[in-house]
Amino acid sequence: MTKIRTRYAPSPTGKMHVGNLRSALYEFLIAKHAGGDFMLRIEDTDQERFVEGATEIIYRTLEKAGLKHDEGPDKDGGYGPYVQSERMKTGIYMKYAKELIDKGEAYYCFCDKERLAGLRTEIVEGKEIMIYDKHCLSLSKEEVEEKLKAGLPFVIRQNNPTEGTTTFHDELYGDITVNNNELDDMILIKSDGYPTYNFANVVDDHTMNITHVVRGNEYLSSSPKYVRLYEAFGWEVPVYVHLPLITDENHKKLSKRSGHSSFEDLIEQGFLTEAIVNYIALLGWSPEENREIFSLEELIREFDYHRISKSPAVFDIVKLRWMNGEYLKAMDEDRFYEMARPYLEEALGEGFDLKKIAAMVKTRIETFLDIAGQVDFFKELPEYDVSMYTHKKMKTDAASSLEVLQEVLPLLEEQEDYSNDALYQKLLAYVEQKGCKNGYVMWPIRTAVSGKQMTPAGATEIMEILGKEESLRRIRKGIEKLQEI
Repeated sequence: MTKIRTRYAPSPTGKMHVGNLRSALYEFLIAKHAGGDFMLRIEDTDQERFVEGATEIIYRTLEKAGLKHDEGPDKDGGYGPYVQSERMKTGIYMKYAKELIDKGEAYYCFCDKERLAGLRTEIVEGKEIMIYDKHCLSLSKEEVEEKLKAGLPFVIRQNNPTEGTTTFHDELYGDITVNNNELDDMILIKSDGYPTYNFANVVDDHTMNITHVVRGNEYLSSSPKYVRLYEAFGWEVPVYVHLPLITDENHKKLSKRSGHSSFEDLIEQGFLTEAIVNYIALLGWSPEENREIFSLEELIREFDYHRISKSPAVFDIVKLRWMNGEYLKAMDEDRFYEMARPYLEEALGEGFDLKKIAAMVKTRIETFLDIAGQVDFFKELPEYDVSMYTHKKMKTDAASSLEVLQEVLPLLEEQEDYSNDALYQKLLAYVEQKGCKNGYVMWPIRTAVSGKQMTPAGATEIMEILGKEESLRRIRKGIEKLQEI
């Protein structure tokens, strides 16, 4: 059996899109599941789209996600260079393009912009595509040499047949056959000497011994041209796995406007790396067993690419939030505190026991950005409506709440120990003396000290954090608000 070798070959054009990260993850899992190699190759031949710093984003994202590459620009495995602009300097792409010319599978094209502008176009997948008419294919060898000597600008085009069909196999979609008259003579080498994405892809994949090519199904329409190139060279065609589209909740292609289309967007929104990786693994792939939470090690063990769906995968931010919350609940207390602390410090500043507050919110948030909304009342009592004191289940209303607050105020004023346990025992004694249920007393106190209907902790836990002076100030304010009505 040939050792499986996959590659992630991104273009450094900005943040890493969710779809790109899924491709990298699946390529990593396919290789690692079979004990193979996962390679990183930087495809920077499109200089117009190159973004400064984007290569660093690629490295950083893969490292955070735990997708360690076995080979790449920083790990030579004997197939380098691993950056296409550096590979180009070796002359590899022009060498193979000329080999195709010698075989009659490619040709020089000297057509200028004016002539190309007059050619017919077709609408392919919503885009207007120019169809080249093979005009320069008829040039004699002497005419080509003459134009090259004269220094005329040129491109090198693939010479695709206009009759018959081309068939290629995809692991998910099966055999796909297209009519050759639908295949345009795509450019292999551009006028600036750089190879096109398609051509460099084929040359690099073959010369780097890549066995499995995993990419989005938007490349399905280009695959016949890839296969034609492999056949023209007499090379073995790799295993193709074309992944389903990722859509938003409205079943439209996930775009930058969605606000969560890139890995960095999600990290900035307070999501955990391991939850993101877990969720993205399920965008198109279903495990054999009915479960959803997987570590990366478990994904490596379970991943079978034959279980990838052809149907579009919906990126459901609500589902990701739920999954992230499950990871937070299961997280070690110390690690959670270290990760939550910057968000707590930003929301509250100094003067609070942040470790205790972190323990309160741990099971009540789904992302770290939820922290501020959970704890903001500690810093400052919000303005609130006295209707909050009325609670059917607790059987409280404004009048009963006023009575409770007025009666517990002197008890809390004389209380010196403001630890949670001591406060709870003090109020429990009052509950027993009054002959009511806990909620009848705790609800109005919690409302007075928090000004919120939902809090991450009960009344006495909140009072422990606030301390005696601030707790009493808030209860007195609650009494004032209730007396006003």
